[in-house]
Amino acid sequence: MAKTSAAKRAEAALREIALAYPEAHEDFPWGDRVIKVKKKVFVFLGAGDDGFGISTKLPQSNGAALLLPFAKPTGYGLGKAGWVSAHFSAHEEPPLALLRDWIDESYRAVAPKKLVASLPARPGASPAGAPPPPAAARRARRPRR
Repeated sequence: MAKTSAAKRAEAALREIALAYPEAHEDFPWGDRVIKVKKKVFVFLGAGDDGFGISTKLPQSNGAALLLPFAKPTGYGLGKAGWVSAHFSAHEEPPLALLRDWIDESYRAVAPKKLVASLPARPGASPAGAPPPPAAARRARRPRR
């Protein structure tokens, strides 16, 4: 029996995690594996002989994610909208806990608010995983001196 590469194991584990979200389903547009909620993609996954790749929408943590050596803005203009891609060689062990968090953030960014509201709150996040209010809104709430 052939040994399963770290890339294939990572893809299988993260696919299972992504498909566990409410109304998530798998699709293969352009021949690539994607996970969607309703008709919107929230994860691109791919594993082959050269390794494993994942792309997720990270509106809150994309700045920190892009500091990692394996991450870069997603191509085709998606990087401008907060999408981040990561690639790992075939025998490299991807950081599954981190990538699980990326999938969660991406789902919450893409899914309808009603579905997001059905999820448990993220630790340290505002209700329903909503992004923090813009700086102007925070300033408006401060009492004047």
